[in-house]
Amino acid sequence: MNPFSSIIGQSPALESLLRSAGIAAMTDVTILIKGETGTGKEVLANALQKASPRARKPFISLNCAALPESLIESELFGHKKGAFTGAIANQQGLFQAADGGTLFLDEINSLPISIQAKLLRFLDSGECLAVGDTRPYKVNVRVIAATNSDLLEQIAAGGFRQDLFFRLNVVPMELPSLAQRPEDIELLIKHFLGLFSNTHAIDPPKFSRQSLKVLKAYPWPGNIRELRNLCERLCILLAGRTIEPENLPFEFTRGFSEERSLETGFKLPDGGVQLDNLEADLIYQALNRTHGNRSQSARLLGLSRDTLLYRMRKHGFSAQ
Repeated sequence: MNPFSSIIGQSPALESLLRSAGIAAMTDVTILIKGETGTGKEVLANALQKASPRARKPFISLNCAALPESLIESELFGHKKGAFTGAIANQQGLFQAADGGTLFLDEINSLPISIQAKLLRFLDSGECLAVGDTRPYKVNVRVIAATNSDLLEQIAAGGFRQDLFFRLNVVPMELPSLAQRPEDIELLIKHFLGLFSNTHAIDPPKFSRQSLKVLKAYPWPGNIRELRNLCERLCILLAGRTIEPENLPFEFTRGFSEERSLETGFKLPDGGVQLDNLEADLIYQALNRTHGNRSQSARLLGLSRDTLLYRMRKHGFSAQ
């Protein structure tokens, strides 16, 4: 089975990335995955591990933003008994736990500057130093890091070491946002609906063509994670039904409605309209502009001549 089959999509940007990932996976090169939150950076890191010679070894993941600075050093490198209050026994760190395998450091941009020097030391020499110890230990660990922010900006602001960036950025890989690959949305929806219908033992809903059009126009600030959550919600609440635009959360249709109003040149007023009065007024304007020519008026309104005559009679215009 292809380890990268867990990454759903056929867009050119994604396929190009996966080709590069397949080549890099077979080496021990350090990889820096870039991408917005929710684009699947950990999924890619896991696939890189499974496609590598380290596939049968541990894959350990740490979100660098999830731990306070006082704990992250011990979590990564371990500590000796008595190194600090509460250190009642020797404790191995994630580097030791990942020995022979891969350590994935997510949100590396949140790694405290004080810890960055110790990570750089490992990348340069393979050595780690546990908190409270004086003798380093060596491990064989491949590092894959990920960031959801621009590290070059952090370097300029003094928040990230430039030398560490160069050691991490040997093979950079940038996951495209979901908005950059709308052609993959239907494939992802099919995948997630199948997943959740099996998980919850229910019939999956179907998306109408118009609702798919709405989803493809949406900017997806939460990327694939947001789409996954939407699919699970609709799978549970609307099992077996056809999803129309009105079934989607308001934030999805709001942007689509605004886009449509820009295309048509008409935006619905906050107070609403009387549709019959609006239609009658537009017919009157068209007839006035064409000096009563029914065929030209129909073209202005995007109607057939017969439809225009029917609507003229409906609103009391002379159709003779």
